[in-house]
Amino acid sequence: MTEEEVRQLQDENASLKKKVEELREEMLRLISRNLDLSERLEYDVELRRRTEVAREIMAINLERQRNADLRDDGQLMALIEMFVEKDRPYLRPDFNARNLAETIGVSMGRLTQLFRHQTIHRTPDAYIDNLRVLAALRLLREKPNYTIAVVAEEAGFTNVRTLQRRIQEAIGMSPVEYRLMLTRDL
Repeated sequence: MTEEEVRQLQDENASLKKKVEELREEMLRLISRNLDLSERLEYDVELRRRTEVAREIMAINLERQRNADLRDDGQLMALIEMFVEKDRPYLRPDFNARNLAETIGVSMGRLTQLFRHQTIHRTPDAYIDNLRVLAALRLLREKPNYTIAVVAEEAGFTNVRTLQRRIQEAIGMSPVEYRLMLTRDL
C-alpha cells in the first residue's frame, strides 16, 4: 500500500469517526427529545385521567344533590329501587344501609324515616336483608348444584349461618328443606 492510499484511508477513517460522533450526538438529542415528549405525553394522559375522574365525581355529587333535594318519598323510593335493581349492591356482604344512604345522597336519618313511612320493612338494613334472602331463594331454585355456602356467598351473606337464619325467618324452613321441597314438586 502506498503512502497516499494510507493517507486516504486515514482521512476516510477520520471522516467516519467524525460522522459516527455526529450520529451519536444526533442520537442523544433524539433520545432526549423522545424522553421529553414521553414525559409530556404521560403528563397529558394523567391530566386527562384526573379531569375525567373529577367530571365523574362532579356528576355523582350533582346527582346526589338532586337526590337529597327530593322531598317526595315515592320518588326517592323509586330511585332506590332502580339503583338496587340495576347495580345489585346487596350482593356484596359489606353493603349496608350507610352505603345505600351515601350512594343515594341522603342522610341516614332521612333514609330511616323513608323506610319507616314507605315500606313494609322497618329499617333499610331489613330491606337489604330481604333482597339478599330473595337472591338466595332464587339461587336455591335456579342453581341446584350450588352448595349452601356458595349460595350464601353469591347472595351477599357474610356466612352460611346468617343465610340459614334469614331464610328460616322468611319462609319457615331451612335452605336445604326449601331445596328438597322444590325437587319433590317436580
